[in-house]
Amino acid sequence: MESLTTNTDVRLTVTRCFRTLKSSTDSSDIITALRTLHSYLDEGPDSAATSAERAEFRRAHYSSALQLLVSNIQADWLHQLTAAQRAELWDGLFLAGPPEQALLVLMDAIGELRPTSNLDHVVSITEKFLQRGRLAELLWSYCLEAAPSDSPQLRETLLGRISALPDITANKLQLNNRALFRPQQYYPLLATEMLTALEHTCQALRAGTDCNLTFVAQTLGKVCIQGHGGSVLAVMAPRLSACTRSDMVWQRVCWKLLENVPQRWMESVLTGLVQAVSGPDALGRIIGNLVLTNKKAQFVITHKLLLLQYKYETRVLRIILGYLAADGDRRPLLIQVLRSVSQAWANSSAVKHTPLEQQLYVSKALLLSVSLLKDSEIQELRSELLQCMLGGMQTHLDSNVVRIRHMGMVIGEYLSSRMDINGTKLKFEYDQDEETRELLSLLAPGACDEPEAEPVNRADGPQETAETAESAQNASQTTSGAQALKTDPDSDLDSDDELTPYDMSGDQEISKASPPRYLRDCLEILISSEDPVRVELSLKAAESLVRKNSFAAREISVQMSKVLLHMDDKYNINGFLYLRQATMVALTVTDCIPVAHYLTTEFYSLNYSLRQRLDILEVLALAAQELSKPVTEKKAASISSATTAESTPYPGDNPVHWQQVVEKRIQSKTKRLTKKVNQPVTKATPNRYAPVAGHFFFPLLKNYDKPQVTFDLLGSDHLVLGRLIHTLGLFMHLAVNAPIAAQMGCALLDFVWAVRYHADQMVRRGVLFAVCSVFLSMPSQNLLVDISDQLFETRSWLADVAEGDPDADCRSLAVQSLVLLDKSLKKQLQDPQAPTVET
Repeated sequence: MESLTTNTDVRLTVTRCFRTLKSSTDSSDIITALRTLHSYLDEGPDSAATSAERAEFRRAHYSSALQLLVSNIQADWLHQLTAAQRAELWDGLFLAGPPEQALLVLMDAIGELRPTSNLDHVVSITEKFLQRGRLAELLWSYCLEAAPSDSPQLRETLLGRISALPDITANKLQLNNRALFRPQQYYPLLATEMLTALEHTCQALRAGTDCNLTFVAQTLGKVCIQGHGGSVLAVMAPRLSACTRSDMVWQRVCWKLLENVPQRWMESVLTGLVQAVSGPDALGRIIGNLVLTNKKAQFVITHKLLLLQYKYETRVLRIILGYLAADGDRRPLLIQVLRSVSQAWANSSAVKHTPLEQQLYVSKALLLSVSLLKDSEIQELRSELLQCMLGGMQTHLDSNVVRIRHMGMVIGEYLSSRMDINGTKLKFEYDQDEETRELLSLLAPGACDEPEAEPVNRADGPQETAETAESAQNASQTTSGAQALKTDPDSDLDSDDELTPYDMSGDQEISKASPPRYLRDCLEILISSEDPVRVELSLKAAESLVRKNSFAAREISVQMSKVLLHMDDKYNINGFLYLRQATMVALTVTDCIPVAHYLTTEFYSLNYSLRQRLDILEVLALAAQELSKPVTEKKAASISSATTAESTPYPGDNPVHWQQVVEKRIQSKTKRLTKKVNQPVTKATPNRYAPVAGHFFFPLLKNYDKPQVTFDLLGSDHLVLGRLIHTLGLFMHLAVNAPIAAQMGCALLDFVWAVRYHADQMVRRGVLFAVCSVFLSMPSQNLLVDISDQLFETRSWLADVAEGDPDADCRSLAVQSLVLLDKSLKKQLQDPQAPTVET
């Protein structure tokens, strides 16, 4: 009952504080609420909260409090606080509570916030979080048996945030990333924090407190599998080697740490560890008899690092084999390794098909393994070694590669000397090179007993390394400057006054932003970006991206057309209207039917300005014109011409037939008064507009007689009506020879017949242009069959317009239409098979 009352009191108090932070504008109330939240994190003797209240707040309310602070990071009250108050009350909440909850909230905030000063604030808090050793507190909290209760999913998320913190911050901050978040500094810092947690564990074990190293082992494995094991183990291995030299508690901690590494990460940890330790004794003290209890570790140490991978130095081979030979329990594994290596070395197929580097690596492993065996063990394995020596030497000496023969000679000499066959030893004559000298150096006494390096305390390694690098850089800059002064003593006498200044009048400022390379990125920038430079670059690159990648353009053609149609010139971009129109035309050409359906539908929709409706007509007209033109394959032509030029042989290499030579001479001696001009044959290409002409034409005739709230085509909006009729006439003209031209002509004449006497001269010009297009594009036989009833009435109307219309252009167009109509009728009347027309 008491715990329930405590939980209720904490929940009510925290709720009041949250309500104050969300709605209050009084700075004193805000400060009071923040101090109340801080009281639940203060563990000093003067704390106003009890231990039960503090535990309940940490368990149930701490993450919510941090998330509330991040969500209100733009609130006015935060900017009203002084710098000291902000550091104490706002930043302090992230640096005083449970570190695992604070880290998760901070990383989520970095991923969600946009690049602003608020993001810089959160990044600064994260930097303080790392600098104040909060990672060590996080790892130590999981080492205690009374570790924070969490789910496997939460622990996996926390592992991912810790191991990939440099990647997360680099993806978000990019060029503005902090130096502490870079892998060169973060992972050595993480290694130092893990060592601190291990040191706390040793102290706790001496005091009789149980600990659990599972989370630290998982962190080590996760970091190593991601490729940062070298940076981490370069810091941890020397310190662990020094601490385990005389302290059994440290040895137990290290053994338990390696045992708790998950199986899927064991290989990466061991691979990095054998490269980081100073010798086989250090490796034995750190991992103990792990190869005897863990099958994965045994496979990596005894097989993979010796036979499957050959990229490591000879030092790694000495450490692995010396580790196996150092303990009596592990020596059977050394003999097992010797058998495997000798079989691989004597395998004739391996000698023929494996790289020379791998054969050299296996030869080194064989020499080191034999050198570590005792004489009694040599006698037990004498038959196997003899078979290996005879078969392997024969295979190596039969090779036509000198390096392989030399390997066989060196190993044969050493094996014969160790086995002492009847007191005879093999001796070959060969020229010593670098490889043979290296193999012979492995046989020197004490070659495998490499002394360990002096222990180095690497607790402050990253910071010292950074300071050393900075001082070295400053020293090098100072030295280079002094050398420059010494080498050029007369530099002050040189003058640049006589040099001609370079003309920079035509230079252009290089933009910091780069144009998008993908069409979807371009679309996202046009939708959401507020950066004028990025919007301009995206608008300029949009057309080329659409035409280069038609597949991607078809996926987002309608969406991008919608964005461009509603886009305004908010940033006063140079050539905005042209760039927008060119991109919309490219989209319509690339994906004709969906985009044309969208534009023709939107033409009659509500809440569009007249400018947008005119833009729709212009885009459709330009797209139809581009589709009706033949495809020009300039690139293909240039490639084919280049290929032809490359494939054309030299004249002297290709003898010409004698008849061709004679014909050329006759042509050159013949005199002609006139020469026939050969017209180039026009290559037939498909008309891309003809199959889709109906999708451009008929939807625009659908709703012209339905007035709407913002658009009255047959009323006051006669400007749009005139442009619409002109566009329809253009569609009709471009559809010449198309199968659908007859239907389009009949529909167009029916449409323009109702507005032929319109008061606006632009509309009348559009009507006459449409009639001309019908007579030009519609087949003559269809004129007599489909619209015979309207022909003579249309002719009389055209005659009236040619005589009495007040506009000169209308009269001219009417005369042209009469001429076209008369030619069509005359042509059909002269055709005996033409249909007759009743007058």
